[in-house]
Amino acid sequence: MLKNCIFRFGVLSLCLFVLNAAPSFGQDWAMKMFDKDKIDFGVIARGSDAEYRLKIKNIYKDPVHIANVRTTCGCSAAEPSKSILESGEEGYIQVKMDTARFQRRKDSNVIITIDAPQYAEVRIPITSYIRTDVVFTPGAANFGSVEVGKGAETTVALAYAGREDWALTGIESRNPHVTAKAVETNRGGGRVNYNIMLTLDPKTPKGPIREQLILKTNDVNFTTVPLLVEARVESDITITPEVVSLGMMVPGQEKTVNVVMRGKKPFEIKKIECESNDEAFKIRMPKAAQPIHVLPLTIVPPDKPGEYSEEFTVTIDGRSEPITFKAFGRIAETKTN
Repeated sequence: MLKNCIFRFGVLSLCLFVLNAAPSFGQDWAMKMFDKDKIDFGVIARGSDAEYRLKIKNIYKDPVHIANVRTTCGCSAAEPSKSILESGEEGYIQVKMDTARFQRRKDSNVIITIDAPQYAEVRIPITSYIRTDVVFTPGAANFGSVEVGKGAETTVALAYAGREDWALTGIESRNPHVTAKAVETNRGGGRVNYNIMLTLDPKTPKGPIREQLILKTNDVNFTTVPLLVEARVESDITITPEVVSLGMMVPGQEKTVNVVMRGKKPFEIKKIECESNDEAFKIRMPKAAQPIHVLPLTIVPPDKPGEYSEEFTVTIDGRSEPITFKAFGRIAETKTN
């Protein structure tokens, strides 16, 4: 059974200027897409997972192509979440410090090369100080994938070598759903060991968690030590992607993308409904229960140029709450002679 849908249209002011491959714009146009002009990791523990996601958003009409990402020091590495950003689309550059092989002050740069819609090279400075006296094992508190409503626990070991009286004095969590306590397990000979025991609240809402836990110490020189905390709180059935990007569309020209639904056990899709009632979208319905469903989502865009979006509601057999996902894109203006 096919379910037909229509787009909602809105107005979005997103073009500061239309890029043509004109070198007179220099590099500033590319820098405006990034949320930071420098990355400072601060003081971090040896062996810790020191990672930062440098956000980038295409604020222009034309697609942006990231041709290359590199760093200027072996102490750091970087890679993009995606190489092509459509108009209005967001992504990030994942920047990592190698805290296992490098120590003390380390400076580097991440260089992002863009070759469309015109050439630009963005250079972002990176600064960090990797402590030699504090080591985390493992390097981060990663709860992994957690089913919504269930919560989770994990432990990270902290080892300190130096002062006899060094101690943790407190823990600050920036996420109300993540709590932690430190349990001292050993002290002597200038060495101190703690277990950092973390708990993820069962009431944690669905979505990714990426925070820094701040460990406070009695060290007057380095009063805090950050610890990366990550988790993915997911429902029993997930949709990838949750927001479908269709990019630039041509009126009347059919385009199909796949939406993947995954469950922890086989499930049956009863129906798929849209917020609107036009014939722009068609979805091929699966016929049997299975743990993974690949849904071909086909659109034939109407001749109505501009931004559009649609919300889909998926009803699952035996599941009280439906699942929703969205599609968005832009319909190009029809050229007339």
